[in-house]
Amino acid sequence: MPVSLKVESELMDLPPVERAMLAEKLLSSFDSSEQASLDVEWGKEAENRIEAFDNGELPASNAEDVHARIEKKYFS
Repeated sequence: MPVSLKVESELMDLPPVERAMLAEKLLSSFDSSEQASLDVEWGKEAENRIEAFDNGELPASNAEDVHARIEKKYFS
């Protein structure tokens, strides 16, 4: 059953954060056991990267530098 145009319009009028939360909830409804194991692996990877950063093993850039590199690479 397709979403009615009225409901779709109302959903699109939600603030971005609320739409993102709704999208996450909808997407998670498709999660399978395979996705759950991938989520665990990504969680481990995130923890490893945080630990490496905290130990000074992973370099980081401030936001201004990152934005400047993106601007130069893609918009110059």
